[in-house]
Amino acid sequence: MSTATSVRRTQRRTGPREEADVFAALAEFIRELIVAGTREGLAAARARGRIGGRPTVVTPELLRAARDLLPNPEHSITSIARLLGVSPGTLYNHIPDLRELRASRPYAGKG
Repeated sequence: MSTATSVRRTQRRTGPREEADVFAALAEFIRELIVAGTREGLAAARARGRIGGRPTVVTPELLRAARDLLPNPEHSITSIARLLGVSPGTLYNHIPDLRELRASRPYAGKG
C-alpha cells in the first residue's frame, strides 16, 4: 500500500455539519472583533468629548414655553407641541408632571 493511499484512508472526511460549525465559529470570531472595535471607537470618541446619539431638540426655553402654555385649556398638548415644533411624545418625555400641570394649575389668562 502506498503512502498516499494510507493518508487518504486516515484522513477525516468533513461533512456539511462540520463545515457549518467551522463557519459559525468564524462568524462568531468576526462578530467579536467588530464589537471590540466598536467599543474602542466609542471610548476614544468619549475621551475626545464626543457623545453619540441623536441631538436633543429640547432647550430650557422650549420647556419654559411649554409649561407656560399647559394650563391654558384652549390649547391641547398636540397643538402646544405643534406650535413649539416638537412631537407630543417629546413633551411627555421631558415634562414628567405634564398631566398634573395640565389639571391642577388654574389658567390666569384672558377671562
